[in-house]
Amino acid sequence: MPPMEITAAIPQYPEDSDSDWGSFASNESEEIDIEAESEPSHRYNETQHSHLFYPVCIGEVLNQRYRIEHKLGHGGFSTVWMAHDLQDKTDVALKIMVSGESGEHEYHMQKVILQNVQDASHLVTYLETFLLPGGKHSHRVLVFPLRGPCLYDLDVQKKSMTTRMSAARQLLEALESLHKAGIVHRDLNERNCMWGIVPLNHLSRRAKYEALGRPLKESLSDLPLWKQGQIVKPLKVPENLRTETFYLGDFGLAMELGAPVTPQGRPPIVYCSPDRLHNKGPSFACDMWSYMCIFAELYLGFVPFFVWFNGGMVTSMVKCLGPLPEQWKGHYVDPDSSLDTWYDQDYKPDPTYTLAKRIADRHPEADPTERQHVLSIMSRGFSYLPEKRPTATELLQDPSFKAIMKKYCC
Repeated sequence: MPPMEITAAIPQYPEDSDSDWGSFASNESEEIDIEAESEPSHRYNETQHSHLFYPVCIGEVLNQRYRIEHKLGHGGFSTVWMAHDLQDKTDVALKIMVSGESGEHEYHMQKVILQNVQDASHLVTYLETFLLPGGKHSHRVLVFPLRGPCLYDLDVQKKSMTTRMSAARQLLEALESLHKAGIVHRDLNERNCMWGIVPLNHLSRRAKYEALGRPLKESLSDLPLWKQGQIVKPLKVPENLRTETFYLGDFGLAMELGAPVTPQGRPPIVYCSPDRLHNKGPSFACDMWSYMCIFAELYLGFVPFFVWFNGGMVTSMVKCLGPLPEQWKGHYVDPDSSLDTWYDQDYKPDPTYTLAKRIADRHPEADPTERQHVLSIMSRGFSYLPEKRPTATELLQDPSFKAIMKKYCC
């Protein structure tokens, strides 16, 4: 699909029988709520930052087609908005990248995925794209189908084990489809794993706001912006609007295996494989470590490695799994913070932090067979050496993985 021409983003507010565009914060408490869950406002100010967010107002129409109705979220390089496609009469998500070229890699990888992945049914792939002029720079916009909340937004421990293990299977199948096409995700974490959402296209905007909550917003009028903008508290999708279909998205760091240039970046440290933390190159095995963190989070309710020990997350990893390979010593990404004890081959795992102990503590009702199956899955996935980890295809066919899926009717 060729890039579309840059289109002037003149704010438009079409005639509508329902003129509700949310509420501005009316007190300090509401202002604190908005700012706690929104992108920092200085990212809109060109005097303070070079990679700027694009200022958006609820009710505005972008590209003469997409009416902004609510806020979905933000990341370091984009804001994401719920919009109504006035042409196709559907609800979509608009991912508006920061100014400059940062969105071009993700756009490229989206095209690669659509061209090469045979089954993209559990991947969040783009529908359209366009460019918006933004002061001195343009902003790439990717249009996606509307999806539900990410795992980060939910307390997974409150979900049924059937739902949690179904998510584990569907996300692994999504990762397998990427790997079969020769694509490494490189940023698999709970923020990039999403629920489905019941279609809301048939509802009026008033009805959508009744279901999702009205936008709570603050004006950016105190900043020297080239157009009006608002920061908006992200919506919360209620449980009755979520579906049992799960998706893997955000390919901003994805790459084709063997590509000559590797985009900078790694997953959040608690999802990052130890080999990547020791300057080894990206691989399918790195994704599998990150996936195993997701699996553990779904089964246990938390990622099994913590950051509050002396030495941070790697110390937690060593307490749980034992010492890192001795040959990795001296190659940690932050040499000044590495500890010799990480590589001491005489070190034994702490009995209070082992995988077996955590499985038993979190699922005391599980029989010994289930615990052994889960321990087998996690032990293989959390192998330090990348070549020892199963591939996505191998894990889907693993007897222990299949047994757990069967137990929970997945």
